[in-house]
Amino acid sequence: MKFKYIYALLTLVLALYFVPATAQTKHKGKKPVAKTAAKKPPLKPPVKKTVKAAPPKSSTSLSDAVAKAAADTTKKGKGNDAVQGNLSEEIVVTTAYKPVLADAVKIRRNPDLEDKTPFKAPLVYIPIDKRLELNTSIKPLDAMKRPAEQDSVPTNNYVKVGLGSLKTTYGEAYFANGRDNALQVGGYLKHFAQNGNLYKQNSAKEEAGIFGKSIGELNNISGRITYDYNSNYFYGFSQFNPPVTTRDDKQHFSTIGAEGELAKNYRDIENDFTYALKLKGYIFSNAYQARESNLVLSGFFNQTIKQFYAGLAASLDLSTQKDSDYSYNNSLIRLNPYIKFQGDNYKIDAGVNIVDQFGFNSAFYIFPSARAELQVIPKYVRIFVEAKGDVNKSSLHDFAMANPFIGQNIDIKNSVDQLDIAAGIKGTLAPGFGFKFTVFRSEIKNMPLFVSDFNLATGYNRFKVIYDGGRSRVNGLNGELDYKASEDVDVFARIEFKDYQMATVAEPWNLPKLVFKGGTVFKIDNKISISGTVTYRGGVMDPLPLTVGTVTRPISIDAFVDLSGAVDYKINNRFSVFVHVNNILNANSQRWLYYPDYGFNIFGGVGYTF
Repeated sequence: MKFKYIYALLTLVLALYFVPATAQTKHKGKKPVAKTAAKKPPLKPPVKKTVKAAPPKSSTSLSDAVAKAAADTTKKGKGNDAVQGNLSEEIVVTTAYKPVLADAVKIRRNPDLEDKTPFKAPLVYIPIDKRLELNTSIKPLDAMKRPAEQDSVPTNNYVKVGLGSLKTTYGEAYFANGRDNALQVGGYLKHFAQNGNLYKQNSAKEEAGIFGKSIGELNNISGRITYDYNSNYFYGFSQFNPPVTTRDDKQHFSTIGAEGELAKNYRDIENDFTYALKLKGYIFSNAYQARESNLVLSGFFNQTIKQFYAGLAASLDLSTQKDSDYSYNNSLIRLNPYIKFQGDNYKIDAGVNIVDQFGFNSAFYIFPSARAELQVIPKYVRIFVEAKGDVNKSSLHDFAMANPFIGQNIDIKNSVDQLDIAAGIKGTLAPGFGFKFTVFRSEIKNMPLFVSDFNLATGYNRFKVIYDGGRSRVNGLNGELDYKASEDVDVFARIEFKDYQMATVAEPWNLPKLVFKGGTVFKIDNKISISGTVTYRGGVMDPLPLTVGTVTRPISIDAFVDLSGAVDYKINNRFSVFVHVNNILNANSQRWLYYPDYGFNIFGGVGYTF
């Protein structure tokens, strides 16, 4: 049925196309008639007509029908409609439109009930309370610890014995309990004796002691007990004017000491509270009637607050001095409150030193106690200044250790450092090369001086102590250098120069203006160690009058150089041998008037560890 309708429509289209063409052919040669606009009929809604056309029987009948329709149109067409070949009647053929829709494509989607949302943990931000360091310089590497020798056997004890010229006898012994992080206990013994070339030029030193230290979780406790015994003879006299009689008596000094300390362990925490308490004392005596006892209780506490900390140091120093002519109580109380500021490039200490002197003499002092450091070249160079003062208590023990040829009834008077001012520079020039140089000025009241107290007629040849009663001024400088090229090479030097301006005495008796000491240590193949030291002491003067012709003047003691050395050879992990040489230049040096030192001497021995 569909094809029938299609053929009918095609026939109608062909008829509409060929009919106008035929009409134009018949009117050819005639004058065309003026065209008039055709009036369009009013639009009417199309009327749907259903035409039931019989299907053509064949293709011939269809063409005949088209030709017949064209002929009728030619005959009937007159006027304008005929000329233009338009149909006067419009035929509209319609059919019912039946749309055909394809089956709908349905999307079947089931919901996914599985929860695939990723879990995000809550973020917590904690700011770091740390200052940003903008230091781009090369930082030094931390020193690497030397690995322990695999074949070494831990040893806790050590013994050395030796013999030498000048009837030298030498011995040392050390004992300990071994490796223990919580408890250390040990002891030591020392002996050294020599007989010089001069009559009664004999001396000996003996030392013994035990010590211990216990380390707890919060505090550590340490203590020691010591005993020292030094002996010598008064062998000094003038070689050019020897006395008729000599008093070469024997002198000895005996000291029993003990000390104990309680201190808080160091902890690397902020705002830490630290403290320490120390108790020490000794009993001193000589071969005659001199006696001295001393007891010192000292301590401090300190509270750190960020970049500064405040604290208080205090001490109670109780002493008694006795001899055949006197018995004194000479004691001091010190209080030192302070506050300190410290940063990366600076350090400031500010405080006062309060001293109360009581006993046979009473006095009260307040001294400054301040120090400041500034880093001018990071990690390398610092400059510093300081100002301080203190009371220096006279001590029979200290006098005897400095000059073993003192007599009896030594005058006791405390000296006062009224104001010590110093400035300097210190630091590191290169890895292992450290230095420190200081210039200073001191004002001292009652400066103690050793002077001779000789009576050549009776053979009395001993020293006494006097004091410069006014304000003595000391200007000077000191320097230190220490160069450790490696573990096997170490070189050091110390120099000190002082210029004395005395108040009531003519000269700084027996005090040298220049002292130098240097030395070095070399190690070869971890078996041989070579060391050497050189000491220079400038000349001094003693008030003992010396008459030359008609001129009387104090005696001068020449400067001297002392050179010494030592060689140690390690045979194995237990045995070693050593050789020490003293006064290599064999200088006839005198540290004290008419008391020359020992000449050239050498001694050696063997050491054993176990």
